[in-house]
Amino acid sequence: MSIYQQYFALSCEPFSIVPDPGFLYPSSQHRQAVAHLKYGLDREGGFVLLTGEVGTGKTTLTRTLIKRLPAHVRVAYVLNSTFDAADVLASICQELGIKLPKSSKTSLTKNCVDALNADLIESHAEGKKTLVVIEEAQNLSPDVLEILRLLSNLETATHKLLHILLVGQPELLETLAQKDQRQLNQRVVARFHLLPLEKTDVANYVNHRLHHAGANRAIFESSAMTTLFKLTQGVPRLINLICHHAMLAAYATGTKTVSAKLVKAAAVEIFDIEKPKQKSSGRVGWSLVFCAVVALLVGIAFYTDQLPSKTLLNPQSVEVPVKVESKDETASLPLIEVVESLPLIVEVESQPLILPIEPEEIILDSKLEPVVFETSKPPVFNNPFTALFALWSVEIEPLFSEEEVYSVAAENELGAEKLINILLSELIELDRVGIVWVRDDDNRLKSYVLTAIDSGLVNLQGVKGDRKETLEWLAENWNGAFLHLWHRPIDILSLRLGDKNAVALDWLQSRLLQIDDIYQPIITGGYFNEAVRLQVLNFQQQQGIRADGVVGQQTIMKINELTMSSLPRLSKGIIERAKI
Repeated sequence: MSIYQQYFALSCEPFSIVPDPGFLYPSSQHRQAVAHLKYGLDREGGFVLLTGEVGTGKTTLTRTLIKRLPAHVRVAYVLNSTFDAADVLASICQELGIKLPKSSKTSLTKNCVDALNADLIESHAEGKKTLVVIEEAQNLSPDVLEILRLLSNLETATHKLLHILLVGQPELLETLAQKDQRQLNQRVVARFHLLPLEKTDVANYVNHRLHHAGANRAIFESSAMTTLFKLTQGVPRLINLICHHAMLAAYATGTKTVSAKLVKAAAVEIFDIEKPKQKSSGRVGWSLVFCAVVALLVGIAFYTDQLPSKTLLNPQSVEVPVKVESKDETASLPLIEVVESLPLIVEVESQPLILPIEPEEIILDSKLEPVVFETSKPPVFNNPFTALFALWSVEIEPLFSEEEVYSVAAENELGAEKLINILLSELIELDRVGIVWVRDDDNRLKSYVLTAIDSGLVNLQGVKGDRKETLEWLAENWNGAFLHLWHRPIDILSLRLGDKNAVALDWLQSRLLQIDDIYQPIITGGYFNEAVRLQVLNFQQQQGIRADGVVGQQTIMKINELTMSSLPRLSKGIIERAKI
């Protein structure tokens, strides 16, 4: 128990860094993340990615997601990502309660895979799903990633047996983008990148945690919230650390509210703990030290600029890395560190001078405005991803990555799917607008919205506007990838024999009746029974799509195509559907 809990009349510690799902703040981004990940887990197996910088709340979000999973979903939670392939498999088996043979002539890896496959088949027959969660996935070795890819191959004749959720830092995306990981990367069915909190969310985040801990009043002043965002840039873990120390300071000083001054003091204390101090004869006026250092650096820069280039190789020279991370006018000033000193210029007790500059105090006391660099972005109307959603009558802010497409689609009750290495004839048959990647005049792949195909011509919408090209040109320059959207009815991701979903069944039967009156409604009691399955099977056979009696993505898209005249399509008339 924190010593300030009783002082503020709290039932528990509000700013613990322990990832407690009960404290999850439901920001717009976190709601998107949960919806997006659940959508990925509802698909027929594959990989789901959750990435984000250190301290952004990935683990808390993951545990919240697991807590909300239905009872028929089994979870294997692997925390140690530094294991080798055999140990990872053994951990998964242990988490799922799978017993391995005590002695065998075969390897541990084979024993684990065989036992896991048998268990998954048995669980599937019982109507259960299995999810493997791996934390700190950016540390996974190539061998482990390959084993996980092979595990994703475990399947029956009609179903994948395993979902795998990889949680890690942005380095994970870089790893999967490598050429030797393209097979795994193509099996990712959903991904979400978690960002820090926005400025407007910080106050709500703090008050949400306080309320959950039993607070019945505001404890942090509004000015303290503004300062808190400036110091943390919205990173939840840093917010928790600073708030915890600020409340300790309020308790120590006998104040009932936390001011901006206490938040600043808490930040300085935290950074003092993290950064070891150098020995000094006394506390120096840091503003004077800062000015002296700047003057010294300017002098050194001028001096070295007058020397021949070989002087830079002098072992006595000063190396001054300047780190500027400015997002807006409230961002921190550049952090300046003297890595090596000039012992010929200044010495203290025969040791190189190292100035222990505390950047926190510079940030708090300086009135200088940081330099803000403007980054040019394409106009909204020319942004391919944004334009794709506009064709579906969804107005959104500009998007600049595929990851954002999946989350925005899920938020707007749409599905997003990226097809790899499809034929142009298959794209024409699909008859949906979507994103294509083509090799432009500068021999670089660029994204366009493919909006129409008509009379042997294609219409592309890109950053620089619309362009028309021939089908032959598209076939020659297209890389075979296609990202499209599809209308996903509420509560319908897939339906199969035995599922209970009255809303989904009402939608299904009403749409089938629109298509043909032979599909008369059936009394189901809310269950997907054999009679409904036979109707679906007949519909699939009539439409020439995979006939398995399961209402999956392909079936839903075909139903939508036949019942929704407003769907954005490529065709503008009769198109010759020849193999190209």
